[in-house]
Amino acid sequence: MKSDNDPIAVEARSDHSNNAQSLQTLVSGPLSSSLSPLSSSSSRTIPSNQDFHFFNNFDNCRLPFNQISNTSDSLLRFIGSSSENWGPNNSINFPNNIESIADDEAYRWLTDLNDGILEQFDVSVDEFQNIREKEEETGRVVGSDPDNNGFQLVQGKKKKKGDGVLMNDLICESPGWMEGGSSSSSSGMKVTTGKAKVPFHIPTIRKPQEEYSIRVNNSKQPFVHVWLQKSEDGLRFVHPMEKHSVIGFVDKYIADIKPVKPPSIESTPFKLVEELKDLKELAAKLRSVDELAIDLEHNQYRSFQGLTCLMQISTRTEDFIVDTLKLWIHIGPYLREIFKDPSKKKVMHGADRDILWLQRDFGIYLCNLFDTGQASRVLKLERNSLEHLLQHYCGVTANKDYQNADWRLRPLPNEMLRYAREDTHYLLYIYDLMRIILLSMPKEPGHFDSPLVEVYKRSSDVCMQLYEKEQLMPNSYLHVYGLQGSGFNAEQLAIVAALCEWRDCIARVEDESTGYILPNKVLLEIAKQMPVTASKLRRLLNSKHPYVEQDICHVVDTIKCSLQNAVAFEAAAQQLRMGRVLNVSEERVAVNAGGSGSVAT
Repeated sequence: MKSDNDPIAVEARSDHSNNAQSLQTLVSGPLSSSLSPLSSSSSRTIPSNQDFHFFNNFDNCRLPFNQISNTSDSLLRFIGSSSENWGPNNSINFPNNIESIADDEAYRWLTDLNDGILEQFDVSVDEFQNIREKEEETGRVVGSDPDNNGFQLVQGKKKKKGDGVLMNDLICESPGWMEGGSSSSSSGMKVTTGKAKVPFHIPTIRKPQEEYSIRVNNSKQPFVHVWLQKSEDGLRFVHPMEKHSVIGFVDKYIADIKPVKPPSIESTPFKLVEELKDLKELAAKLRSVDELAIDLEHNQYRSFQGLTCLMQISTRTEDFIVDTLKLWIHIGPYLREIFKDPSKKKVMHGADRDILWLQRDFGIYLCNLFDTGQASRVLKLERNSLEHLLQHYCGVTANKDYQNADWRLRPLPNEMLRYAREDTHYLLYIYDLMRIILLSMPKEPGHFDSPLVEVYKRSSDVCMQLYEKEQLMPNSYLHVYGLQGSGFNAEQLAIVAALCEWRDCIARVEDESTGYILPNKVLLEIAKQMPVTASKLRRLLNSKHPYVEQDICHVVDTIKCSLQNAVAFEAAAQQLRMGRVLNVSEERVAVNAGGSGSVAT
């Protein structure tokens, strides 16, 4: 633990003191003295509407009014641009030409500023409480472990009093945070060793669809599996696994299995595959092996269907990470036959979604899969997560801070590369150990298959899933997160359904997640308030929603039209009031947790 005289601790206390003093001066100084008279009863004596314009013709009224206006304008500009509070590159400047802007714009600016202050405060309090709890549990100051390979983001001078570092869990605004160690970025962020806090969305990243010219098809037409044959009747696609018997993949004897413990990550050869020549070399190496571990890192935000950002592959002797964004059009041609080859064992953990992403993005279909997630269920382990398997079988404590990181980031920092490698580096060894245990287990009473055969059958079922596009159905709006229990009436439900349809349409055209176009929380608030003018709708938007703002007239018209169609939602409203969850057909809906490729908000 660091001493009180440690230079970092001293700097932290000094910075904290300076920042606190800045806020103290702002609150107790000119801001307080200016707000106090305005909040008193005397403010109610100021004339309004037509009376104001009349009295404003006289100097004895106009001059004080102008002085109040200028003082208020000056204070607001000072607060918004104050580098002491927001960081040097994060000012929230007051709109120019205040005399000509609409009241709504000034109101929205003030609302955004207020929300920003409250959000920073809430985040700081939560972070402070988390750090204090961990310190009390462990007796150590968080961020003081020199062996911790993670990193955290620190905004400006926002630090904890004492030895530890207090981190604002804010979105990083600059790729400057990528480097390890301690450095500054253009956004006022610093990167410092300590526990990782990684944003799931970095706004400054250019969309990979644009950066790498990735073509997507967001039409409402069904997904076509162009790399699969169709059945004789032409009604369905035939997965290559249908030509093989699962029994042929199953190990027969424990003696044939020799667990191969992997070397440490530091001593294992590693290749980041970013160029076509590197992908060709990888494909050549994979043709010569019989077993490979596979995992994917995916991003669901800022695209309608989602994007596969990385592919991790480990053999018995090497680790590879493939930059699928840079090599998008080449992944399928070079890896498709290898992944389909039934003579090669593919080991994955919890592959349900990965299987679908491989089909959607690269036309890749797997044969001969061993899913360690399915094996953990058959073995009835305490938990089924990869994190638990790593600890249980390998004694490795996984760092899962990057699980929901923004994997579109380029270049990837070393910490994220290490995290990605860990997902496959130990997987073949875990596969060895699981097979031995499964082979030694007797059949359960009433079960025809042995435990190992059961794992392979379950893994085969995972393999044979076929990707389907998410579709917005007439009653998909009922699965908007937060709707159940809202007590909405027919008019409000009509607005929910109409806004779901509007955001689905925009998301497809713009290749955006529906949760980015219009988050569920905001959608439900609009439906609750039922604004029928642009100004009322703007006041509801407590943060920026660019697609709503640029199409605000159309959104208002959509709300008005839906109110006229409210009678069609009476039955649904009645059932919601009775607390019944309406049944939605088996189709995959695109609105749960924010919609297709989105994050719940």
